[in-house]
Amino acid sequence: MSAFLSATGIHTFYGASHVLHGVDFHVDAGETVALMGRNGMGKSTLLKSLLGIVSPRTGKVTVNGRVVGRLETSAIIRLGIAYVPEGRGMFHNLSVREHLVMAARAGIDGKRDWTYERVLDTFPRLAERLDNLGTHLSGGEQQMLSIGRALMTNPRLLILDEATEGLAPLIRREIWRTVRTIKATGIASIIVDKNVGVLLDLADRHIILVKGEVVYDGGPEALKADKTILERHIGL
Repeated sequence: MSAFLSATGIHTFYGASHVLHGVDFHVDAGETVALMGRNGMGKSTLLKSLLGIVSPRTGKVTVNGRVVGRLETSAIIRLGIAYVPEGRGMFHNLSVREHLVMAARAGIDGKRDWTYERVLDTFPRLAERLDNLGTHLSGGEQQMLSIGRALMTNPRLLILDEATEGLAPLIRREIWRTVRTIKATGIASIIVDKNVGVLLDLADRHIILVKGEVVYDGGPEALKADKTILERHIGL
């Protein structure tokens, strides 16, 4: 299976602070990857480096076979990526309906598998709040809207940064149910979340970052068999 997104030798700095140290990373078509690590270990910086939000000082990023180092973030996204950032990125002046309609477009293959109607079927709560401003929704509803908006772009790769952070247990279960549905449709995912137990059962591959370096890249079997790996690097 070929990689839809790959990165090699990524070194990223914030000023004089060296955050990512030669990171290699890839996501195959249709693969679900869990990006794990304690706070401050470089997970969000890696995501932003892949998307051009932060420019790596050295290294190469390829999306769908195209080197994207000199592209703007908007151009990288249009190669088939949808990004659900930590904080959800609501527009204060747009309603739920407008958030979804604004994002609607065909995928890079021309297909529109995720339509307005399908998103509302997936998130019935949104259908009840179409005229509400996105910023007036609860945290859980905002996360549903952020994911729904991402799906309206019919991506090949969905990136979820802190997928269920701060959400009530019932809402978390609904988000995870949706993520499993997305996986079943063949969309690749990169997921950052603190719920390691769910990630071990959901993701095809797990990558652990420690101080900006990859210390584990493999399937869930080894992590389930040797809990000391997670204890050492995640603190469980």
